[in-house]
Amino acid sequence: MSISLEVPDIRELAQEEGIKEDELKAVLETSLLQAYCKFPDAFPIARAEIDSKRGTLTIWGKEEEDGPEIDCTPEDFSRQSTKIVRSALRQLVRHTEDEKLFGSFLNRKGKLITGTVQQDKGDGENIHVAVGDTEALLPKREQTPGEKYSHGQRLRVYVVAVSRGLKGPEIIVSRCHPNLVLRLFEKEVPEMATGQVSIVKVAREAGSRTKIAIKSNVEGLSGKGTFIGPDGSRVRSVVSELGGEKIDIVDYSEDPASYIASALSPAKVDSVKILSREERKAVAFVPEGQLRLAIGKEGQNARLAARLTGWKIAIQPSSK
Repeated sequence: MSISLEVPDIRELAQEEGIKEDELKAVLETSLLQAYCKFPDAFPIARAEIDSKRGTLTIWGKEEEDGPEIDCTPEDFSRQSTKIVRSALRQLVRHTEDEKLFGSFLNRKGKLITGTVQQDKGDGENIHVAVGDTEALLPKREQTPGEKYSHGQRLRVYVVAVSRGLKGPEIIVSRCHPNLVLRLFEKEVPEMATGQVSIVKVAREAGSRTKIAIKSNVEGLSGKGTFIGPDGSRVRSVVSELGGEKIDIVDYSEDPASYIASALSPAKVDSVKILSREERKAVAFVPEGQLRLAIGKEGQNARLAARLTGWKIAIQPSSK
């Protein structure tokens, strides 16, 4: 005895939601079979069969594997089955939408996106950022120290992680990641897209200072000038986006001594002595008056230079 399922046409629904009809039928049949198996007199071996054209359900059962299969659809299963189908449909549609959303954001991992700040009174530390029809999370650890985020504020963020969560896709974004600076410069420096110039490395202490090592890939083209832009417009735009964070643009060099000297800017370096290439240790000699600038406040300039170059840098005054 087949029973009618009071639900929309399965084929049309599958097409509307972008779900394969076979997949949709399989999910519905599994849900219905699970419900049938809870009946006290349910057959030990059973299967559910949906007729998409007629919109009906039949439960087929047998006592043993080699036994005959009979129609064992319960008479009072109609109303219950319709509720089960509708519930399964909602779950499958939601899952399909989540998967589409997950796929679209997975392609944006490592990219820059723009969203709108949404304050959540129940979540005092984290910031929620609306991006289209979904919401990304800007955790406390990914926020820039000193930055204030207000409801409705438009905010550029860097996508650091995309994962499947219990309530759908979880998108984690950052304002303190070093690559945020890289992506911001990509927006301002079209020569990066053409490969004429590139950023080799970024060292950042978010909210305070960033050093970027750049190089020109075209003879005669000034890498620094390209990133600074006419009247400093390009670097100024990035600094503004980062709330006034200082940015040192450093020339990259294959020669470690030259690279280290450049990385310690804005301090002037007289010379660099390589102590050990294997241990990547070096000493930078700077004029007495430049010593404080080379080290920086609380050692920040030296620390960022070391992080940028990958070398352990000692700083000493030049010999008179």
